[in-house]
Amino acid sequence: MNIKILGTGCSKCNKLYDLVTEVVKSENLDVNIEKVQDMKTILSYKIMALPGLVIDEEVIFAGSIPSKKKLIKILSK
Repeated sequence: MNIKILGTGCSKCNKLYDLVTEVVKSENLDVNIEKVQDMKTILSYKIMALPGLVIDEEVIFAGSIPSKKKLIKILSK
């Protein structure tokens, strides 16, 4: 599984990255996490708000941070 955190380095973007990293470690998941801060790349995902969460090239969330419980459910599939 490949996870991308789309964001420009704002506090919400960093919080989402930290939350995803925490869940991946706590659930012992084998995933690749990438921070994407290049605006041209971010715009290619056609999202209107940051941060964005992309899993295997599918936008899962944009403009909000999911709860830890919801994130565990999504990543454990």
